[in-house]
Amino acid sequence: MTTITAKRPAGQSTAAPAGRRHRSRTKVAVIMGLVAFTVYSVAPVWWLVVAATKSQSDLYTTGGLWFAEFRLWENVRGLFTYQDGIFLTWMGNTLLYGLAGTTGMTLICVACGYGLAMYRFRGRGVMMGAIIGSFLVPGALLTIPSFLLYTDLGLIDTPWAIILPSFFSAFSVYLAKVYAEGAIPPELLEAARIDGAGEYRIFFTVGARLMSTGAATIFLLGFVGSWNSFFGPLVYLRDQHKWPVMLGLYSWLKVKVDNSTDLTGLVVVGSIISLIPMVALMISMQRYWRSGITLGSLK
Repeated sequence: MTTITAKRPAGQSTAAPAGRRHRSRTKVAVIMGLVAFTVYSVAPVWWLVVAATKSQSDLYTTGGLWFAEFRLWENVRGLFTYQDGIFLTWMGNTLLYGLAGTTGMTLICVACGYGLAMYRFRGRGVMMGAIIGSFLVPGALLTIPSFLLYTDLGLIDTPWAIILPSFFSAFSVYLAKVYAEGAIPPELLEAARIDGAGEYRIFFTVGARLMSTGAATIFLLGFVGSWNSFFGPLVYLRDQHKWPVMLGLYSWLKVKVDNSTDLTGLVVVGSIISLIPMVALMISMQRYWRSGITLGSLK
């Protein structure tokens, strides 16, 4: 009996295992990189959570990455009662500045981006060049001219000094323009015009709805920037009852240098509390990104 054996092409027996080994090493390297990035991202938050549960003495005498005597509720009570509860005032101010300024900025920037993307007019290219060029101007260079302008307008030490500058963001205009070009078909606008709809109605009923995902992204980025704002309130606000939470927490750290009074524990707990609105905003706005992805898959 003759046995017939199929011959493999030269190099096949070694190439396939070598390819699998290469893919395995790549997979392991990617997983290790993701794990390292996760640890790098989560470790500061973990330290903050652990430190918020400690007393003032345990904060300096125990390990920073594990718990000691649980004093979270006492720390929270002390945070809300210190200086007659001024921390709650700071949180309310930050929420006011963030919501008012970011809502106005989102509406203005979405409208500007929509107009730049959907209309053709003289000077459109120059305007886009000016918007992109403004990215190169550091915000610190505008501090002195802005301060002089707000002084002439009587806005120094008022909430308007923080809210009004938040209405304008060149990057958000550019982001809205790019998103509108990909999300809004020009044929749809032409159909609306044929049906007799005006430009304002087309924008609010068609354009704004199709740009909801981009608008949600612009709102989130603007709100995060407003919530973490520090330099502007430091320059334009004098009364501590008008400060946002970041400037207020910084002032408590400065107390330790000036008066030898250590408020580090309150600052740590206040930092944890100040994260809650941001987490709630991220969770509540997930549906806009989910609906935008679904809309893109159906086009």
